[in-house]
Amino acid sequence: MSTAFDWRSGTHVITGGAGFLGANLCRALLSRGAKVICIDSLVAGSLHNVVELQADHHFTFRRGDASDVLRRGGTYAGERISVVWAMAAIASPVGYFAKPLDTIWAGAAAQRIALEFAADAGARFISFSSSEVYALPPPDQIPTRETYVGAINSMSLRAPYDVAKLYSETLSMIFARSCGLDVRIVRPFNVYGPFSKLDDGRMVPAFLRSAMHNEPLTVHGDGSQTRSLIYVDDFLDGLMRLAAAPASAITRHHPVYNLGNPDERSVREVAIACWQAVHGDKSEPKIVSPPRPPGDLDRRCPDTTKASRLLDWHPRIPLEIGIEKTHRWFAETT
Repeated sequence: MSTAFDWRSGTHVITGGAGFLGANLCRALLSRGAKVICIDSLVAGSLHNVVELQADHHFTFRRGDASDVLRRGGTYAGERISVVWAMAAIASPVGYFAKPLDTIWAGAAAQRIALEFAADAGARFISFSSSEVYALPPPDQIPTRETYVGAINSMSLRAPYDVAKLYSETLSMIFARSCGLDVRIVRPFNVYGPFSKLDDGRMVPAFLRSAMHNEPLTVHGDGSQTRSLIYVDDFLDGLMRLAAAPASAITRHHPVYNLGNPDERSVREVAIACWQAVHGDKSEPKIVSPPRPPGDLDRRCPDTTKASRLLDWHPRIPLEIGIEKTHRWFAETT
């Protein structure tokens, strides 16, 4: 898709910019010559993810809750804001189980302040949602399209994260309709890669951590349940295309886009790929198989037809290659 979007025109504000996806996004924008203001409370993010970027005069880091920083001003005084990237979230299972109030607050207060800020600035707004808004789709809705309406269980332990993402989508659409704000909503599916944490509970880091410590891999049940994983570089390619697309190319009444890899793999396959990235192709891991937890999905797979058609985007990095890249990064930095 050909676009004339000028990454150097205006400043990009990223809330939650020191987290896994945020740190990768900061680098992608800086590589395009963009000026970046990264805001992060460091509740879930890490200063180590962005410390080296502070040598770049196009990069500014502000520590604090996004709501407070955006209200205070000063950080962006005199700046022409081009895009607001609303990424503030506690997205890892370890994090949102431990800090449910912080988790749901990020999707409520922080999202509203970011939307108000973008509306006042006349900026484009990229809202980061989640595939978890689909909850437990039935078999006839997998691969899952953006138009599928899930049924989130508001009583579950993971509800603070799921509900926060659903609420953030609704709030974004209210601003789009009432203020004419240029909103684009992205639903990531199992993104993995550098700047994630080995102990955050996500699947690829968890398997790699066990493999790197030569420990058995924990695969719940028989491991036949499937997931669709996308390497962060492929995700960023789609994200950049979505952000750069002219407003006329975005579906105004439903500006939601799945960004994931439709290559569906069993959890057991993913576990073995992680082990072999560490120990070699012919090595076989020891696997322990506790019962699957309640609500564990049988399948998770995106329908990416919309992004493919409107953004001319297709993920290209095979799972095994992406896992090898991720392992090399962990091995060099931990």
